[in-house]
Amino acid sequence: MAQDLFQAPDYYLLDDLLTDEHKLVRDAAREWVKREVSPIIEDAAQKAEFPKQIINGLAEIGAFGPYIPVEYGGAGLDQISYGLIMQEIERGDSGVRSTASVQSSLVMYPIWKYGTEEQRQKYLPKLASGEMMGCFGLTEPNHGSNPGGMETKYKDMGDHYLLNGAKLWISNSPFADIAVVWAKNEEGRIHGLIVERGMEGFSTPETHHKWSLRASATGELIFENVKVPKENLLPGKSGLGAPLGCLDSARYGIAWGAIGAAMDCYDTALRYAKERVQFGKPIAAFQLQQKKLAEMITEITKAQLLTWRLGVLRNEDRATSAQISMAKRNNVEMALNIAREARQILGAMGITGDYSIMRHMMNLESVITYEGTHDIHLLITGMDITGIAAFS
Repeated sequence: MAQDLFQAPDYYLLDDLLTDEHKLVRDAAREWVKREVSPIIEDAAQKAEFPKQIINGLAEIGAFGPYIPVEYGGAGLDQISYGLIMQEIERGDSGVRSTASVQSSLVMYPIWKYGTEEQRQKYLPKLASGEMMGCFGLTEPNHGSNPGGMETKYKDMGDHYLLNGAKLWISNSPFADIAVVWAKNEEGRIHGLIVERGMEGFSTPETHHKWSLRASATGELIFENVKVPKENLLPGKSGLGAPLGCLDSARYGIAWGAIGAAMDCYDTALRYAKERVQFGKPIAAFQLQQKKLAEMITEITKAQLLTWRLGVLRNEDRATSAQISMAKRNNVEMALNIAREARQILGAMGITGDYSIMRHMMNLESVITYEGTHDIHLLITGMDITGIAAFS
């Protein structure tokens, strides 16, 4: 891949809305991505390998549980700092951001919010440092947009729980040390269980032949009469609202992350358009190319304002699930559209690994589907404004 010359667009001077700490956290993540991710990510994507060597670096920039309290190993940062870290990591690659999102919002968050003090002390510091990696088991082969229909179940066997079932499309599963798994008890109530690698009957086969998120490890979770200690149940919350609360946090991070991918595509296209000469002048001098670029920076700016305001609401504990859903849907669609337009500006060069655009485009095809499809998020907004559910 060409040298990382990224310059972040800030058309409406949004830096003025950030604190010094926000900018320090963002700039540290930005420099780390330029130094550690950009030089290796194209090769990792081509080989369909997750670059495990970056795990320590992700921990060092606070990407694992940035909002988790310091007493549990987190950085104790606010929600805007969390969003900015996700933005910068996804500017490098959506798959790398997925690894951090899962670790933070889908593993550390439920243990922090729903776990016992003993569980927090046991798992969170090691997850924050990257010594331990986790994954999140909700989606199943027969239940994607309808997670409440899950078939994974556990039985109370007196001194332990017996877990059976399967989860699919699980980021981090091939190398995760623990899995936060959502399953129904004998009464049909959904609970979270911490399943540890090495438990008999627990396996994590990897998913191959992906054209998207190729630098991210994806797999399954298989449970065949797995004995789970009773102390591994998350007691703080049950029902479908428990995993959905985790998804709120993850979707919020995605809303910021997608901006990073969009900014990278825009910046690449803008630079290329200024340098590429056709008919005796840079292609940036042609109206149709200026139209593409002007629309890109407009949509990025709108998304930046949307997520900043959402971050303020998150910090004040006033953001609703529907507001988070809107930001995820809007920003990922925005980023995917920008990736496609940017690819056209680069012409044939846009499909090569010399530039990041095609990789972003393929990655965003997953991001627009996972953690709530584009259509499901439209229905969430529709239900919120009409009061009528249209999911089935």
